[in-house]
Amino acid sequence: MHAVTITAPGGPEQLTWQEVPTPVPAPDEVLVRVAAAGVNRADLMQRQGHYPPPPGAPEWPGLEVSGVIEALGSEVAGWQVGQRVAALVDGGGYATHAAVPATQLFTVPSGMGLVEAAALPEAVCTVWSNLVGAAHLTAGQTVLVHGGAGGVGTVAVQVAVALGARVLVTAGSQERVDACVALGAAAGFVYRTTDGSSFTEALPGLVQEQTDGRGADVILDVVGAAYLDANLRSLATGGRLVVIGMQKGTRAELDLGRLLTQRASVVGTTLRARPRSEKAAIVAAVREHVWPMLEDGRLRPVVHAEVPMRDASRAHELMDSGAVLGKVLLVT
Repeated sequence: MHAVTITAPGGPEQLTWQEVPTPVPAPDEVLVRVAAAGVNRADLMQRQGHYPPPPGAPEWPGLEVSGVIEALGSEVAGWQVGQRVAALVDGGGYATHAAVPATQLFTVPSGMGLVEAAALPEAVCTVWSNLVGAAHLTAGQTVLVHGGAGGVGTVAVQVAVALGARVLVTAGSQERVDACVALGAAAGFVYRTTDGSSFTEALPGLVQEQTDGRGADVILDVVGAAYLDANLRSLATGGRLVVIGMQKGTRAELDLGRLLTQRASVVGTTLRARPRSEKAAIVAAVREHVWPMLEDGRLRPVVHAEVPMRDASRAHELMDSGAVLGKVLLVT
């Protein structure tokens, strides 16, 4: 088969389309002929040498795919050769074939294109495990989604709205804020200012204005260190900050006094490094609670571009540009 390999840590030019051995599915796995793979920030970090794959996973990037089952492991039941699926993978999605644990498979929703389905697995599992699993978001609460126009953000907005929450977002332009509002967000804030003001200084006040002085019950943060203090000051009493990314740093000072006074909590999570048993539980919950949202139209994938997989470097350049709304997909 062919895969997108990383010749050395560095820029998009380090991605190379080359022939590699086709994986053989383990007894509890299926072999998927890949139609498309989603591009995630984690893939860019892996390319740069900052996010190695977990033990046993292929060396090439890719955390989610869609395609058709080509072979079944000896212990797999409930799935059939030829079935259209989407899948959460531990790595190796940038390839023409991928071996996938059967517990990490989804059926492609009716009426959805096979390529389009590749935009879903990583985002929906990340969103559900964090908004519901870690932050216990419920109807009537307010959630602030940083990077609301991104691949995870566009899913987070829709899922939170479907759960009955009020959603605020941050995004890089008013056009991107408007796109989030079209998905159901109540309001948004542009973090790229032109007047020299500090967005992090302004953020708590903006959130207070939108919440009658309460603050946000939940904040889903992909930014990291640079937003830590502003996030804490934006939380309601008893609020939960869930950090799922480190785009702007890994270290910041934490005001424990504020944390205690607000009875707040800060949670950090990743998805890729979790044991397969935990991923299986997340996938099962997503099948039960999120997949019906796709079937009835409350949730839809937002796809910015489809790029030939052999041109993965171009897809990474697009992601690096910061101009992506939703997901970029690599198509075999």
